Amino acid sequence: MIGTLVNATTIIIGGSIGIAFKKRLPQKTIDLVFQGLGLVTLCIGISMFLDNSSLIVVVLSVLAGCVTGMTLRVGERIDKASARLKRRFSSNSENFTEGLITAFLLYCIGAMTIMGSINEGLGKGPEILITKAIIDGFAAVALASALGVGVLFSSIPLILFQGSITLLAFVFGDLFNEAIINDLSATGGVLLAGIGFNLLRLLKIEVSNMLPAILYAILFSYINTLLTAAV
Repeated sequence: MIGTLVNATTIIIGGSIGIAFKKRLPQKTIDLVFQGLGLVTLCIGISMFLDNSSLIVVVLSVLAGCVTGMTLRVGERIDKASARLKRRFSSNSENFTEGLITAFLLYCIGAMTIMGSINEGLGKGPEILITKAIIDGFAAVALASALGVGVLFSSIPLILFQGSITLLAFVFGDLFNEAIINDLSATGGVLLAGIGFNLLRLLKIEVSNMLPAILYAILFSYINTLLTAAV
């Protein structure tokens, strides 16, 4: 968990610096940074989706995630939780939820996150996560300058997500094979692309209601691996 805790700390530090910059930047500059982040996020999402993955697993994961998210009202619950955090910490950030979800997906959906968490769980050290922490810290400066304090609070789900993977790797060993990592990254890429469209104000996609797709990607990819091995 050392790597994950260091990661969360760098996000908080970088995000705090970004918020300080935001107060000194003209609104036009902030808007341009916002658009730049949208373009980068969209490109990252597309590149992750085009990586070596199972298209069937990704499609099923996204569809099942959408149905589950809408049924369980995941987006609504996240909005309510975000509103409580805003009230508790007296934040007037208009983009609190968007900042939290955007930062979480950017930080947590990728091969570096998964491999780093697995390596630490297998006792191979936190070096990958610490390297990622440095990158995320700098990214937090740009994200927080555009999206506000919600970026800092993305450190909470980051700890839960990366910590869970580390724990699973510690208990179950090499559960996350290369196929699962690729499918999870590709599914996350679809969600990131949705975030990119939202940041660019091209579409209004309820990405928060698609978040269960991340869990389905692990499940369906594991089933696909078993079926492939049985053939």
